[in-house]
Formats: sequence, structure tokens, C-alpha cells
Amino acid sequence: MLIPLLIWLLPIAPPDNLQDAASDSRPMTVLFYGNSLTTGFGIGMDKAYPQLIQHKIDGLGWPFRVINGGVGGETSAGGLSRIDWVLRNRVDVFVLELGGNDGLRGVDPRATRRNLQAIIRRVRARYPETKIILAGMQAPPNMGQRFVTEFREIYTELAESERVSLIPFILEGVGGIAELNLPDGIHPTAKGHAIMAENVWKVLEPVLKDLRP
Repeated sequence: MLIPLLIWLLPIAPPDNLQDAASDSRPMTVLFYGNSLTTGFGIGMDKAYPQLIQHKIDGLGWPFRVINGGVGGETSAGGLSRIDWVLRNRVDVFVLELGGNDGLRGVDPRATRRNLQAIIRRVRARYPETKIILAGMQAPPNMGQRFVTEFREIYTELAESERVSLIPFILEGVGGIAELNLPDGIHPTAKGHAIMAENVWKVLEPVLKDLRP
């Protein structure tokens, strides 16, 4: 069963030495850290792509528990401001899905890059063994070609420089397709989330395979 972030964080985790001692018996955690795409805006968390990922994991009988750490409207700056609070509990796989709202609001791509990089580095500093996956995003074409290019390159450059796995574009096959999005043209339908889950699974599955006990 997918666990909402607030439930997962309570009670506060025990010290690292106690957690490590119990690590063999606890399910490993996969944290999706994102915005309204991750929360399943308009369709509900139970139909959002993190829950679909949990279904895939459960079907394989693998010992992973998915945590939905999405916050509607979250920007990269907002994600950075709350990351230390979120990292009170150990994370085995950290999927970073942020930046989309930055692109919609025309935030300087350099600022978005700095924020995402800082999040990645804080996760790694707190839990060096955590596997990190970066979900690529693209800015809408009405932002202008220069902005669109610079924004898209944030993700490929960060994945290379920070040595993290990359989902090239989490909305591949969904973005811009009217029948796969809600009337706002931004948030995917349940069918859209099913496609997103497949995009994520292509990168996540081999990571989980390597982590299985």
C-alpha cells in the first residue's frame, strides 16, 4: 500500500545505528518527491503514478514500500526548503520529480538547476547509499526556444554531473496530448498516469532489481 508522506514521517525514525540494525527486516522505501503530478491532482493519489508503481512492485513480491512525497504547486525552491524535514526517515530510492512549476512560471533555469542540485546533494550527504533518480521535465513551447532548451538541459546535465539515473521526460507520450490530460491541459488523466508509470518503471525497475536482498 502506498504511504502518504506525513504518515510515513510519524513517528520520527530512530537514530541511524538502530535503523541500520533493523534494516534487514524492514521494507525498503522508494520516495517520490514531487509536485501535483506526483500527488495525482484531479484524479486522486490512488490512481497517480506512484501508486501504480507500488502495484508493479507488489505484483513481483519485492520488498519495497512507495512513499508519496508530492506537494501540489511545489517548486524546486519549495522542495529544497523542506528536504531536511523529509530526510528524517531513511530513504533507499529517491525519485526527484520537481521543476515543472518552475518552467511554467518562467523561473531562471540556472536557479532551478541550483535547487535541484542542492536537493540531490543533501540526500546523498544524509544517506550516501541512497539511489537517486531524476525525472526530466520540459517547459511549454510558449516560453520561447531559448528558455525551453536551457530548461530541458537542466536534467541531462545534472544527471551526468551528479551521477544519478535519469528519466528523460516523465511526461513522454502524455504531455500535449489532449485526451490524456485534464481540461487544464497540464495534469494527466488516469490513463496519462499509467503511461507516466511506464516511463518511470523503465528506469526504476533495474535499480530495484539491484537493491533486492
